[in-house]
Amino acid sequence: MIDLRRMTKKFIMNEGRQQVNWQALVQSIDEALSSIRSGSLRDSRRIELAKHNLKEIRRHLRKANERIETLEEQLRVLEEVNREKKGK
Repeated sequence: MIDLRRMTKKFIMNEGRQQVNWQALVQSIDEALSSIRSGSLRDSRRIELAKHNLKEIRRHLRKANERIETLEEQLRVLEEVNREKKGK
């Protein structure tokens, strides 16, 4: 039988999942795009558009990461308050 509680806890706590360094992935893609030498103006514009989109992705990921850190801190505070209430 499937243990939904354990499954949910694993999902929430990110257990059993490899940490992906999104910054390294974005940098790798950026380097790959920079190394491409295009022969036509059309291809050059496509590469520039891809670089622009990558910058937007980087910006959104940075904001999402900041939000995650804030939410994790709030969760820790709530867990501490909950532990204190149970201890009384």
